[in-house]
Amino acid sequence: MEAKERRMGILQRLQQSGEPLPASKLAAEFSVSRQIIVGDVALLRVGGEEIIATPRGYVLAGGDKGLKKTLACSHSPEDMERELSLIVDSGCTVEDVIVEHPVYGQLTGRLSISSRYDIRQFMERVQANEAKPLSDLTNGIHLHTLTCPDEAHYRMALEALRQGGFLVDETI
Repeated sequence: MEAKERRMGILQRLQQSGEPLPASKLAAEFSVSRQIIVGDVALLRVGGEEIIATPRGYVLAGGDKGLKKTLACSHSPEDMERELSLIVDSGCTVEDVIVEHPVYGQLTGRLSISSRYDIRQFMERVQANEAKPLSDLTNGIHLHTLTCPDEAHYRMALEALRQGGFLVDETI
């Protein structure tokens, strides 16, 4: 298979997939190395495809349907799992985490967390890599972009975060 055909195949798999596709899985499907897939995705992006790398794999942008809201939260690293659980238990997806860095400006980490399973996988990666959350850079203060099915689900998430002591302010 030629490189151009493989890239079109990757794009087709992303369009058909209902979940993020890890580079290692795509590499196995196309019988190439993970590095080749990463390069192919970079070339697809240069060609105008909006492919997002999430902690669970690649997804096409624009697949998020629903109400998008941004809210400000604050907590210690130990409370990260509890905060994420309150959001997904309300039926919303945590799209990202955003912090304001004094030197680099806005830093965004793509999360795409929509279930307890996603949270468990995320927390396992954090622990396995001894990674610190982005909010460590801002003493726990950070933003999340949420995608919720509707206003009622968003209000449930907002109230759960408020009761949990995580909410810094109303929506931005």
